[in-house]
Amino acid sequence: MPRLNYYEIAPEPINKLAGVTQYLSTSSLDPRLRALVEIRVSQINGCLYCIVTHTAEARKHGETQQRLDQLPAWRESPLFDDKERAALAWAESLTHVSHTHAPDTDYEPLLEYFSEQEIVDLSVTVALMNAWNRISIGFRKLP
Repeated sequence: MPRLNYYEIAPEPINKLAGVTQYLSTSSLDPRLRALVEIRVSQINGCLYCIVTHTAEARKHGETQQRLDQLPAWRESPLFDDKERAALAWAESLTHVSHTHAPDTDYEPLLEYFSEQEIVDLSVTVALMNAWNRISIGFRKLP
């Protein structure tokens, strides 16, 4: 059961987060890849609302159900290419940053597949998704 309506209580910070979300929707990142990253971060954090929201978004951008089903085990799946693997590894590394400390082994593969702007946009995507997860989980937002 939801705890409170955070948007009604504090619309200003929520609108600012939504503004970053809007920026990312027009950023340099491929929208399908961005959705995969958002889903994976949300899976790690256990955010039902965000998983439902971003899987629908991924499908809208042409993502297949088979790849969505295999996303939790992307490292073992042959369905993800090296660019996606680099992005997903970075997403997991930043989401678990207190344990990983974002090592060079997760950062360096990004340099092969992404521009500097894309690396920043990817990192902001991960950070923002973690923020949205914490808000949605903390206030028990339901799909």
